[in-house]
Amino acid sequence: MAGRTLYDKIWQSHAVGTLPTGQTQLFIGLHLIHEITTAPAFDMLRESGLDVAFPGRTFATVDHIVPTDLRKRPFLDREAEELIQTLERNVRQFGVEYFGLDSLNQGIVHVIGPQLGLTQPGMTLACGDSHTSTHGAFGTLAFGIGTTQVRDVLATQTLAMDRLKVRRINVNGELGAGVYPKDVILHIIRRLGVSGGKGFAYEYGGSVIDRMSMEERMTVCNMSIEGGALVGYANPDQTTFDYLKGRPYAPSGAAFDRAVEYWKSVASDPEAPYDEVVNFAARDIEPTVTWGINPGQSVGISEKLPKPEAFADPEGAKKAYAHMGWQPGSPILGTPVNVAFIGSCTNGRLADLRAAARIAKGRKVKPQVRALVVPGSAAVKLLAEQEGLHEIFEEAGFQWREAGCSMCLAMNPDRLVGREICASSSNRNFIGRQGSPQGRTLLMSPAMVAAAALNGKVVDVREYE
Repeated sequence: MAGRTLYDKIWQSHAVGTLPTGQTQLFIGLHLIHEITTAPAFDMLRESGLDVAFPGRTFATVDHIVPTDLRKRPFLDREAEELIQTLERNVRQFGVEYFGLDSLNQGIVHVIGPQLGLTQPGMTLACGDSHTSTHGAFGTLAFGIGTTQVRDVLATQTLAMDRLKVRRINVNGELGAGVYPKDVILHIIRRLGVSGGKGFAYEYGGSVIDRMSMEERMTVCNMSIEGGALVGYANPDQTTFDYLKGRPYAPSGAAFDRAVEYWKSVASDPEAPYDEVVNFAARDIEPTVTWGINPGQSVGISEKLPKPEAFADPEGAKKAYAHMGWQPGSPILGTPVNVAFIGSCTNGRLADLRAAARIAKGRKVKPQVRALVVPGSAAVKLLAEQEGLHEIFEEAGFQWREAGCSMCLAMNPDRLVGREICASSSNRNFIGRQGSPQGRTLLMSPAMVAAAALNGKVVDVREYE
């Protein structure tokens, strides 16, 4: 019998049946919700007289709209206050566990799931958020879904899904100093394109991925959707098991040992066939910065901005240049920045804050730069403070904030103003993404963001490493 991929194994073990549409009805093992995509879904349940089918498999938090500075209730933003009140009312009515603002477990949904041990290998996981692929770092099939699908999971614990092809992406070799997982995934998206993953699940492997910590793998899987892939995952291994051991919602004792045996079994078989295999060499990856209006428009720090004719969609590149105000052939190095943002579900974990703090320690943010550090969860904030990272940031001139999505998508008070240029560790540089229709976003690693804040411009972090 031919080997199977992790994708095949989990899909087959969670398939309930085949629908008349030809889609698979897939059981969803874990459902994570937040305040943005759930209110209409719960309303649809009420209108249909339905209940939540398995409330013990759904967990809620608040992240997108919460202020990261003044959190006194009611919020100054009436719409944000209404959203959080609605979520609180819904979780009470339907018996869903909720990690609110007064909980140490509150935070960005894709940070707290792994942090609590809710995310485990071999499961299917859904959330009404694009970056749910983050959880694939654990050997999980994790899907970002829309509001009507949130309703479907609440009501039936299943989803109607189309089967994907699987593309294996190997990254082999040794990453150089100053090159981080964010650079790896930006490089992959640049080479394969923002639509290159359409119809595919991405399986990440190779020696670089194998050596990554779980937090680093989460960064890579997080941005799979930016490359067009609905799912991105890495195979579970000892690194995965060590991370999960002792987490609040992970199995314990003999149950943990049994779980590990199952988790090992879901990894892709060595002889598993793939629809495509793509190889990347670590030596070709350097600190990477986006220059345009999608995550695929990026360059290495030593490169010049490309000509529009170099792209399959030259008109899209011209639109990016028109918005950003750059000229082809210019260096990305030295580009001025007005704002620096360290945080998000991509790079708001403890390892990310440590990397940025190493650069910031003993140095000062340029006076003209507004710099924010926003932990991905209340627990990450506490751990960082126990290590004294907040003191390093504050002494350097960064603002140390409460946990939340913050400036990643500006559904809260943290926003760009006018034509500001932001060095950001988040995941999207779309026009208006950070709150200003004229604002400009440069995606990069947290260490690169810290270095840009200190210099008031894009610099090569390898000078600090």
